[in-house]
Amino acid sequence: MMTLGWTDGNTFLPINSCLLASSKRSNLIGPQEHFDGRSLATHRRRLAQMKGTDVMLELIKTAQKAGHTADYVLFDSWFSNPAQLVAIKNLGLDSIAMIKKNSRIRYEYEGKQLSIKKIFGICKKHRGRSKYLLSVNVMVGKGQKITAKIVCVRNKKNKKDWIAFICTNPDLSEEEILRIYGKR
Repeated sequence: MMTLGWTDGNTFLPINSCLLASSKRSNLIGPQEHFDGRSLATHRRRLAQMKGTDVMLELIKTAQKAGHTADYVLFDSWFSNPAQLVAIKNLGLDSIAMIKKNSRIRYEYEGKQLSIKKIFGICKKHRGRSKYLLSVNVMVGKGQKITAKIVCVRNKKNKKDWIAFICTNPDLSEEEILRIYGKR
């Protein structure tokens, strides 16, 4: 199940949700052969069979049409790929998300396409009592590129490890990015 909601950091209010199912006919239990394509049930069935990343965008579009507004879309690493970040920016919203440490996902840093691990490895870290280890501006996306800021912090569960966050509003301070994501 995927749920889109609004939060102020203390309260979470669900706005919309979607049950996710398989799009493979062989995996469907009780498939419907004949149904009215104009019904809400048909719309929900089609939505449930879409990819989760596409469903997220549809839920956001539906919320926007209903008049909901947001300062930021917050999500975990499951949705944080460059295509999602660009698609959400195209909806007029900024995102703050945790980044996967996947070597196949690349960000443009100083004119080179690098993974987050490579960026973290070549950049000078903030030492001492800094709230974050690293903060760099990158370009995100393949065809259409947008600017973003990556902020890396220590993993509280494993002090030798680190976690990276990305924000599509590069003007936001590192502390504010971490504070806002903490509401998630």
